[in-house]
Amino acid sequence: MSDPIVLEDAAPRRAGGRRKKRFSGCLPMLVFVVIGALLVFAAFRYVVMPAWDEFFADPEDYEGPGSGEVVFVVKQGQSVPSMGDELEDLGVVASSEAFVDAAEDRDEESRGIQAGTYLLKEQMKASDVVAILVDPDNMAQATVTVPEGLRAVDVIDRLAEGTDFSKKQFERALGNTKALGLPDYAEGNPEGYLFPATYTITPGDTPASILRAMVARWEQAASDLDLEAAAEEVGYEPHEIMTVAALVQAEGRGRDMSKIARVIYNRVENPGTAGQAGYLQIDATVDYALGRPLTVGLTQEERETAPGPYNTFRNTGLPPGPIGNPGEEAINAALNPADGEWYYYVTVNLNTGRTKFAESYEEFLTYQQELRDWCDEHPDVC
Repeated sequence: MSDPIVLEDAAPRRAGGRRKKRFSGCLPMLVFVVIGALLVFAAFRYVVMPAWDEFFADPEDYEGPGSGEVVFVVKQGQSVPSMGDELEDLGVVASSEAFVDAAEDRDEESRGIQAGTYLLKEQMKASDVVAILVDPDNMAQATVTVPEGLRAVDVIDRLAEGTDFSKKQFERALGNTKALGLPDYAEGNPEGYLFPATYTITPGDTPASILRAMVARWEQAASDLDLEAAAEEVGYEPHEIMTVAALVQAEGRGRDMSKIARVIYNRVENPGTAGQAGYLQIDATVDYALGRPLTVGLTQEERETAPGPYNTFRNTGLPPGPIGNPGEEAINAALNPADGEWYYYVTVNLNTGRTKFAESYEEFLTYQQELRDWCDEHPDVC
């Protein structure tokens, strides 16, 4: 027999007789496939799915009911999408799309939105906005601006002038104090709680609803300032803070307000200091005691004889309540008085309202003389 033919292995053997593995060349391809799969997954997870959800999700909308006041004017022939864009810019709705969808849900009614002025709020639910706009009873008749510091009786005059309601109708509504929504500590007296602002009057309004809106606007300001908690930090009751705020409103302006608040607190808390005896001696309280608006040139006889507890020349401490309706700036000043040892102040220029503050009676007398000199040069003002 011939010797058998022996075929040699095609692959060389390693020492020890083992063959070299042949799949090492496939490893890069396997890694590439895994990485590609991960990239596809990431793209789907973080790009495709969010876009898909955003495309099919409901448009952004506020939960409502909203807060504050926004005057919105619907123009003649204005389209619903245009209204939505404007409402979104004003912060009334979260998105124009939510408003358009809400209008489409009330298709026939939304076509009847009339051109006019409407009072809305910030961050309202879109469907609530549509409900207001489709009802012509919500269209504003007029706006009435009530400036800071007016007494309640003057507020009534201003409202009667700016609306179709009579002064007597407003007086009757004001007399029903339980219906106004006053805080308990007001003890039924609306003075100080008819917040000065611009109010939109709608066909559905009544004297009572207008006055309630003013008290509600005060409540909003009180909430924004955290009135009750802040009053406790100052060491006074909320009604006393409103009383101080009304005095500040009558006596000062701008950055002087917090200084005037400090003078009031210094006099109340430290009677007998710096030559004063705890009397606030504020002219505006005498005008209030006499039942007239703030005047210039109060006589000494009026200061000494004006009757009642509001005359701070005859009664020490704070008067029993506000002498007018202060704005938010004055309330904030009463809650955050400036730091200082002042016990006197004099407005030395009645045109600009420039006011100087004194720590002593002697310094106060020099400012009084400065005012007299100014009045000599401006007799038509004094």
